[in-house]
Amino acid sequence: MFDALSDRLESAWKKLRGQDKISKSNIQDALREVRRALLEADVNLQVVKDFISEVETKAQGAEVISGVRPDQQFIKIVYDELVRVMGEENVPLAEVTGKTTVVLMAGLQGTGKTTATAKLALHLRKQERSCLLVATDIYRPAAIDQLITLGKQIDVPVFELGIEADPVEIARQGVERARAEGINTVIIDTAGRLQIDEGMMAELARIKAVVEPDETLLVVDSMTGQEAANLTRTFHDQIGITGAILTKMDGDSRGGAALSVRQISGAPIKFVGVGEKVEALQPFYPERMASRILGMGDVLTLVEKAQEEIDLADAEKMQEKILSAKFDFTDFLKQMRLLKNMGSLGGIMKMIPGMNKLSEDQLKQGETQLKRCEAMINSMTGKERRDPDLLSSSPSRRKRIAAGSGYREADVSKLVADFQKMRSLMQQMGQGGIPGMPGMFGGGNPLAAGNRPAPGWRGYPGGAAPAKKKKEKKKKGFGTL
Repeated sequence: MFDALSDRLESAWKKLRGQDKISKSNIQDALREVRRALLEADVNLQVVKDFISEVETKAQGAEVISGVRPDQQFIKIVYDELVRVMGEENVPLAEVTGKTTVVLMAGLQGTGKTTATAKLALHLRKQERSCLLVATDIYRPAAIDQLITLGKQIDVPVFELGIEADPVEIARQGVERARAEGINTVIIDTAGRLQIDEGMMAELARIKAVVEPDETLLVVDSMTGQEAANLTRTFHDQIGITGAILTKMDGDSRGGAALSVRQISGAPIKFVGVGEKVEALQPFYPERMASRILGMGDVLTLVEKAQEEIDLADAEKMQEKILSAKFDFTDFLKQMRLLKNMGSLGGIMKMIPGMNKLSEDQLKQGETQLKRCEAMINSMTGKERRDPDLLSSSPSRRKRIAAGSGYREADVSKLVADFQKMRSLMQQMGQGGIPGMPGMFGGGNPLAAGNRPAPGWRGYPGGAAPAKKKKEKKKKGFGTL
């Protein structure tokens, strides 16, 4: 989503490369590029003006740290300002101790509100919070049926009274049911309109007055750009919201909504939708989003996604297999499916620092190659998967697998050869380093033992002081992804 913005900002850093210090004269071109990048990303005009003014003030007053280039210092200033504009810290969903937490969902039609309601329920269920969904949208055809279907999919009950009942009464009875059954959180899906109107606002106000929600979340389509911020402000002024959920953040939107909503409306972004699946909802962290915008990846979110999918016991077994060179095609297939569960290859790669420059064609080629590998492995017998050496010495087996998967024998031979090389490489990595590359996997790793990069290192804006050494514990790996 932020590819165009990242590319524009990259050109801004280039304006300062080769300079020996930051000055009023040499940052003007860089600021001009930043301004253009933000406007093209459809960031609110007032937000852009304030952003540029703050960056200019801080850049001119900044002392360039010894050993840090001016362009790196400027990146750090822009990063800090991006974080400030988006809210500085994650604002978690409320949880009222000792009683049922009530969450009211609001928004226009077409923003993905009903789907976001189910996504939020699944997110809370993963946190071991019991949920009840309440269907009050009696106007949109099949809205209630959609919520019931989603509820079954995520194993969360749905309360509904049909399309003839009053939405306010449905909401009231739904909350009463949740409280009577001791349910932790009730989420109310309300009706949307094609545009804001008096009837919509009046109904929302009545529902809110009756159920007295602890959270009122506005679901906003991020593809509406800076208009998303104005929409959030209107809802906040008339209804009073506690936060926003930005949907379709994985689409081709230019990112302006993420940079405008908090500053214009005053309401924090609490979650972002990053796909169509019900699992595709993430808490919003301003610092992580700023890292993505600047092309630095988002390793923390990647780790969290991996932790959701990986079983620690399986990971330890996988690590043992890697160290003993017993990693086989069955394990490889399991890892590929794990990768699929975490999301698209493109989405995952862009969370890894330095990988944001991969083109769409390269990512598509990667997706295609994974599918080819899976098809060929699925055509193997169980014995062949467990013992890849059988395929190295048997052309007839490779020929049979090629015929079964629809690929050439040469493709199968390449898969087997590449797999053997990978297995050997993984074993060497696990046993303490690759010969001739001690700096990467041996004792010379600069990120080992709690160390941090020097100030201005690309992955850590401004860097950080080395962490205090703690007593080392035995590390457990997560296997290979």
